[in-house]
Amino acid sequence: MLAKRLLSQVFDDDALTRGLGDVEARVLVEWLVERAEDLAAAGVGENVARDEITKLRRRARSISRFVTLWCHCHEPGAAGQLATAERLHWPLPDAEVDPCELMQSILAWEDQQPGRFCEDEQTSKGSSSLRPAA
Repeated sequence: MLAKRLLSQVFDDDALTRGLGDVEARVLVEWLVERAEDLAAAGVGENVARDEITKLRRRARSISRFVTLWCHCHEPGAAGQLATAERLHWPLPDAEVDPCELMQSILAWEDQQPGRFCEDEQTSKGSSSLRPAA
């Protein structure tokens, strides 16, 4: 039952996929669904799970906006400013990149960060590189 309530928060949030193409939108929603299911399976309390999915949705909206700015609007400067303002610590791409590949790279980087549940976003650091897949 908890998973259903968490998933409804994801599915009801239109801002998650605004501006994205279908493929990268699907990748982002699937990533959030996996996180919601992981939270439900982890046995955390309902309030903790709801708070964590709210943080993850906010982060996902930032990721979505970053990909939209970088790939669809061709505004890497604005995307970089967003990344700084939102404390998005993944490495910026070096050049134009396919939106789906960028989304997948960012989400893979996010998954590699320690403390997935109840993480303080200000302490996330990383050093991996985002490069287009060959």
